[in-house]
Amino acid sequence: MDRTDAGDVLSDLFDVRDLVVLVTGGASGLGLAIARVLTECGAVVVAADRDAGRLATACAELSALGRAEQAVTDVSDPGAVTALVDGIVAAHGRIDVVFANAGIAKGSGPGDPAGQLDTFDLADWHELVDVNLHGVVHTLRAAAAPMKKQRSGSIVVTASTAGLRQDPFVSYSYVVAKAGVLNLMRQAALDLARWQVRVNAIAPGPIRTNIGGDGPIPPAVQAQWDATVPLGRMGDAHEVRGLAMLLASGASSFMTGGVYPVDGGQLLQSLPLPGVPQ
Repeated sequence: MDRTDAGDVLSDLFDVRDLVVLVTGGASGLGLAIARVLTECGAVVVAADRDAGRLATACAELSALGRAEQAVTDVSDPGAVTALVDGIVAAHGRIDVVFANAGIAKGSGPGDPAGQLDTFDLADWHELVDVNLHGVVHTLRAAAAPMKKQRSGSIVVTASTAGLRQDPFVSYSYVVAKAGVLNLMRQAALDLARWQVRVNAIAPGPIRTNIGGDGPIPPAVQAQWDATVPLGRMGDAHEVRGLAMLLASGASSFMTGGVYPVDGGQLLQSLPLPGVPQ
């Protein structure tokens, strides 16, 4: 097989051309990286985000690459999410792939006095859970109805390695929300399989995004995260693109209910509690 033939095989295997794709949290970070690669590869991508300014900038970039649309949406509002999905189906006749990716970071880990069990901020807890867990619930519920009618579809949730075990570097609310997302995904995969709808999870480890705020990561914080990764560094958002393409395309036609870490091997080693002698 020559290189041309191999390229044709890969193109067919991972073909996402003309698929109608929704990416929540699509204005930045992992969501933008996923939206970008799918747009470049010929999908019709609807990027949704609650930050209107950032979303407009992102969609201008995406539109230069292919077919992209924007929808200002707060995933913590179930009515808004249902209206978003219904609008996509009305405009395009179907919805093929949904990345339930929107998420925020609030609070600190238990190594920080403000992040311990008896001191963490309950307002932060409720805000994060509303977006990171309830937002995924709302997105999956809205996507399930049209996909069941189509008898096809792929739903991909953004979980986290923090949902797979204890993580002293992130807040209680983040760990709990991401663990809930994983069990939600598994339950939905079991439920929707009879309609040929697949549901899977990407579980990123330490990846540079703006989820914790704009601006560069302080060197001391970066060094702390780098030390938790066997590959010796934090990941970049573009490093999730290959897995996103796999799960969006027919290459994953017999994959459902799976959790796929992108973590540089972080799950292979234990995470020390910051500030506590080992």
